[in-house]
Amino acid sequence: MILPIVAYGDQALRKVGTPISKDYPNLKELIDNMWDTMYNANGVGLAAPQIGLPIRLFLVDTEPFSEDEDLNEDE
Repeated sequence: MILPIVAYGDQALRKVGTPISKDYPNLKELIDNMWDTMYNANGVGLAAPQIGLPIRLFLVDTEPFSEDEDLNEDE
């Protein structure tokens, strides 16, 4: 499910996130929804406060950078 992303200036973005555990309610569903939301917005990362949740959770998709030769230190 695609979640609404809050806009700059929203109070949710000013709150300090609360740590969560792996037992957080519906965590897998939340993470799945965050992936859907991020990709729908053509993003590469999303934090829970950006969807109005004051918790410490974020995700990043590094795949778009994996073939960037300027970022590949192995060569």
